[in-house]
Amino acid sequence: MKPQGRIVALDVGDVRIGIAVCDETRTIASPHSVYKRVGFGPDVRHIKALCDSFGTHSVLCGLPRNMDGSVGFQAKKVLALAQQLEATGLHVIYQDERLTTVTAERALIEGGMHREERRDHVDKVAAAVILQQYLDTLSHLDDANVIE
Repeated sequence: MKPQGRIVALDVGDVRIGIAVCDETRTIASPHSVYKRVGFGPDVRHIKALCDSFGTHSVLCGLPRNMDGSVGFQAKKVLALAQQLEATGLHVIYQDERLTTVTAERALIEGGMHREERRDHVDKVAAAVILQQYLDTLSHLDDANVIE
């Protein structure tokens, strides 16, 4: 049986964090907001408060692996933030996020959004792409475990 409950997803950058959330049934990911980073302490408190407001302890962090799959400099920054989130009692899950920003950017272009508008939305859309990929993987795993 598929787990239930919301998941908050993060597309962590140096300046901004894109945030997305899924529905209770873990079927559909939706862009939520873009948080302008202040520093580890305030960033962690903001994310923890957001998770509390959604009644979840599950956070999905996009992990920006290098194209060869290795963990690079940017991924280490995400892991450092995730460690701080775990210290608050949140359960952190990771999803490979290679090319998700490109996917998000293309979707916004196809939707007719102008460059200035895209800048304000791309991070939260990228977080939604990361989350939807994870939810789709969960769904496929659940389907594969069904006994007929």
